[in-house]
Amino acid sequence: MNPISILVREAKFFRSIQGLLKWTKSISPDSKQLVADDIEGVVDRHGANVAFRFEGALTTYDEFEARANRLAHWALERGLKAGDCVALFMENRPDYVATWFAMSKIGVVVALINSNLEGEALAHSINIVDARYVITGTEQDDVVTGALDLLTSNPPVWTLGGKVGDDLEGALAGMPATRPPRDYRAPLRGRDLCLYVYTSGTTGMPKAAKLTNARTQGMMASFISPCHITPRDRIYITLPLYHGTGGLCAVGQALFTGASIILRRKFSASAFWDEAVAEGATSIVYIGELCRYLLNQPVGPNERAHKIRTGFGNGLRPEIWAEFQERFNINHLCEFYGSTEGNVSFLNFDGKIGAVGRIPGWLEKQYAHIAFVKFDVETEEPVRNADGFCVRADIDEPGEALGKIGDDVRNRFEGYNDEQATKKKILHDVFEKGDLWFRTGDLLRKDKDGYIYFVDRIGDTFRWKGENVSTNQVGEALSQIDGISTANVYGVQVPGTDGKAGMAAITTDGDVDFEGLYAALSARLPSYAVPIFIRVQRDAETTGTFKYRKVELVKEGFDLDDVTDPIWMYHPERKEYVPFTHDRYESLRAGAFKF
Repeated sequence: MNPISILVREAKFFRSIQGLLKWTKSISPDSKQLVADDIEGVVDRHGANVAFRFEGALTTYDEFEARANRLAHWALERGLKAGDCVALFMENRPDYVATWFAMSKIGVVVALINSNLEGEALAHSINIVDARYVITGTEQDDVVTGALDLLTSNPPVWTLGGKVGDDLEGALAGMPATRPPRDYRAPLRGRDLCLYVYTSGTTGMPKAAKLTNARTQGMMASFISPCHITPRDRIYITLPLYHGTGGLCAVGQALFTGASIILRRKFSASAFWDEAVAEGATSIVYIGELCRYLLNQPVGPNERAHKIRTGFGNGLRPEIWAEFQERFNINHLCEFYGSTEGNVSFLNFDGKIGAVGRIPGWLEKQYAHIAFVKFDVETEEPVRNADGFCVRADIDEPGEALGKIGDDVRNRFEGYNDEQATKKKILHDVFEKGDLWFRTGDLLRKDKDGYIYFVDRIGDTFRWKGENVSTNQVGEALSQIDGISTANVYGVQVPGTDGKAGMAAITTDGDVDFEGLYAALSARLPSYAVPIFIRVQRDAETTGTFKYRKVELVKEGFDLDDVTDPIWMYHPERKEYVPFTHDRYESLRAGAFKF
């Protein structure tokens, strides 16, 4: 790259940083300006704008806030106060956002629960936040019924349109639509809790990550400038609203600017471009697997007839990045790296293919709170030198990304609503005695120009279908099946897909009903966590300290040239496990199976 090109690149990067700071520089743990204040300000300025376009209905900002105000008054009538928690377990719909906005008006914390959960995982998610009430929607009746007996504090269930629980819709009819006094949240500051967003880890059950008002504001504001969002934009959201990317980052692009949200209940690859054209979408939010699903669709007349000019997301693999933009005629995509609870995040402002962000040399001091350290894959721990301190990774060398924990809004780590889970994410004495750093659990690398690339996840969690899958949780579910003695779970790469599919090496102590195994696991696990492959071993492979060996198993995967053990594969059309034969192996490599 010649000097002039480098100068132009750095100038653009500098302007991008300035644009981001415009929206985020005032966010502070000490600030009196809270999430509810930000959204109410937008309502005051853009009340007539359309806030939501959902299943043929339009909702203006004034109407959206009136709905939230009624919900807030209902909560006050129930005796809820600042600091109390309400669990929100609902499908994608405008009321989802209106509900947590309503509670933020009076300082009530809302737990955004994964709508795929059921049984023990659902009950655990409600129990660990000590929810006073549970609010559900039209599609949750069956799973709520199945979890009621497992709720420790028996919180009342209220539903918007469902049959299980008290009728919230009816109760709202008598509530005022006026804005409740700000006095209810006046004592709160940016450091006080706003939301719980759940993330899965190695414990086997969801963890409730604490999102303060300042943290939530940062997530909601961060993608406005990179995507150049204005009140005239229409942001197409097909991701679940319980997820930080769609439910906060993308929603925030609209609610902080007065733009419009085109909301879909669930993602549909076949309907994506038709709806984008019909609703006039100008921006999208994605995960990598979504992009691959769209590329796998046959060419359609609307895939280039839309008005989409930008978008953001994560997990877009380098091998399909350019193809996605070129085929669908999208000029700008902003790939990012970050986690709901972590203090390490990056934005790819300039669209460098494959990169998740950049730390140029002239910004290294400002990013001193982020480090990449050498990592031992076998021990799954950072490498330490003779003095006991971590060693920084070299240029282009994968290392675990760490974030120094401090009081600034950029490097705070609020942790989880579980002290032990929080402790596991903190690394001590990294570069000096007494320092504390957040462990991302991810390997990243930085090149000579400062571009940062995601390499892989480490530990017992892998990603599939855009969700984190806990191997312990899957292993526990398998171990409850009659005939299965041990289960060693790991992720394997499948041709033509992003992330890693679940595979389990099991040993048996009796007959296993493989034809009914998928149904049995589906009753215990979210759909994305059910393994695609089951390998039946004579004996479990363990280390000298009785830890399961995974390195060799991951390497062998489901390659029938390397594996002589029987393997069963989930057949997506039959909805059951079938013997994995050489013919099916070749069909899989050819992309015949769509998981």
